[in-house]
Amino acid sequence: MKALITGGAGFIGSNLAERLIKEGFHVSIIDNLSSGFLKNVPDKANFYLADITDKEIVNKIFEIEKPDYVFHLAAQIDVRASIRNPVFDASINIIGGINILEECIKHKTKKIIYTNTGGALYGNVLQDDIPVKEDYRINPDCHYGVSKLTFENYLKLYNKLYGLNFVSLRLPNVYGEKQNPYGEAGVVAIFIGKILSGEKVYIYGDGNQTRDYTYVGDIIDGIIISLNKGNNECYNLGTGKEISVNELFDIISNVSDCKGLDPVYVEKRAGEIERIALNAEKAKKELGWEPKTDISDGIRKTYEFFQETFNK
Repeated sequence: MKALITGGAGFIGSNLAERLIKEGFHVSIIDNLSSGFLKNVPDKANFYLADITDKEIVNKIFEIEKPDYVFHLAAQIDVRASIRNPVFDASINIIGGINILEECIKHKTKKIIYTNTGGALYGNVLQDDIPVKEDYRINPDCHYGVSKLTFENYLKLYNKLYGLNFVSLRLPNVYGEKQNPYGEAGVVAIFIGKILSGEKVYIYGDGNQTRDYTYVGDIIDGIIISLNKGNNECYNLGTGKEISVNELFDIISNVSDCKGLDPVYVEKRAGEIERIALNAEKAKKELGWEPKTDISDGIRKTYEFFQETFNK
């Protein structure tokens, strides 16, 4: 079987590529390396340095690879960047995505698996409604959330018009090995990178904002399961548990033996939600998926990975 991963040099994409290769797939990757890294690409994968907004290049890659399955992970994921430059955000998350859909139809791709956002999609939610289910009202508070939602709607349309099978996985805050500690997103990797570098750790706002932190290995399990289950459905993947940024910092401090380290609090960033956790009961019932990794164990695995990386 042939699998193509957009954004396959990134954090989740490269972990997925490794798993698919182990499962016996022929894997190809499209990535422009704007946030991914060439070192993340497995040796056995065919790598194309390309941008999904380039329709002609994308067409040529599909002509060569003719993938049975497409995993669409390439995206502009920075909330603040989407607010500063909504046209750029839409060009990647909507127009780039449509380029991929057009090629899926042309080359008779069996299924496209899309990694959507959970938090930015639902926007700010009431405490009593957490963890939120898939049928909760959609109310993005930033351009990024709107663009990711729009592409999910395109998936539904392409299924309706052309019969293209899809799964949209609404993800929580994913953390784990290979996450970029120098990026704009991925607070776990950023905190660990700062601690290992002896730098100050900054927390935006009062640190009481909550997220659903889920280990990357569990998310990859959900993506793999979606190959053969859940046709034309949207699923939350997550732990269903709220963890504040302050609590997360304490967990990382304990794992790293840096107890007593005080973070620096700075002004809250625009467009970010206050709290979120995702109800994944639908995924458990229909996909047979549920998270297996406790937050402390996942943070420990992540810290040990970065500790080894920083020591090289």
